[in-house]
Amino acid sequence: MAIERTEKISVVACAVKHVTSTGESPIDVVGAFPVNIALGAGGYVTAPPHRRLLGMAKSRANRLAVDDWIQAGYEVLAEEGIKSLKVDRLCSRLGVTKGSFYWHFADIASYRIALVDAWGASRDEERSHFGTSTNVPPRERLSQMMTTLVDARHWTLERAMREWARTDEAVAASVRAADRRVLLAVRQAFLDYGFDAEEADLRATATFAVGIGFLHLSGPQPSARGAARRERFLDIMLTQ
Repeated sequence: MAIERTEKISVVACAVKHVTSTGESPIDVVGAFPVNIALGAGGYVTAPPHRRLLGMAKSRANRLAVDDWIQAGYEVLAEEGIKSLKVDRLCSRLGVTKGSFYWHFADIASYRIALVDAWGASRDEERSHFGTSTNVPPRERLSQMMTTLVDARHWTLERAMREWARTDEAVAASVRAADRRVLLAVRQAFLDYGFDAEEADLRATATFAVGIGFLHLSGPQPSARGAARRERFLDIMLTQ
């Protein structure tokens, strides 16, 4: 009896250790350690060993990090729009309970803030070389920047974020900050090509605006025709 009781109590200890070491939601761990607690004199924990092992394996398989939730949010936003960015929809997509969501985020508002911050950081990382690639010829620099803007890997999300920015000031601020960095790099490329400051400002603004237009006209797959049109446009903008 003492051995049995020790084994059963150890299940609870194992569950507690699992929560504290992994940061996983206690709500999810209840499913991972399927135990029944009987209260009162002589009460103890009961759970078949095979169920305990199966539950532990399932928990590890379903463990999610913050980045998993961020990526799921990007997918929902890109495919279904901001109106579908809800806790229920995210949990359904990831196949987990709400407890897992609330372990990482206080509410949907804080989750959306994290989503915007992560998007801004990723865009900064992808475009960080724009302002430091002055050793690359200006014409090539401009072509690279325009190609990055309409990259097929991001075009749907980029459009969704810009649409979201129309109704959310925090998103709009993040989009403006990212755009400002790109615009400065485009302006520098025109300056390096030989245009004066006024011409560089004008051509940079026009090039950026047309780039956004190309973004909205592009599709999920790279297009040879689209690439040719972008290059032709750059030829026109670089004519002195």
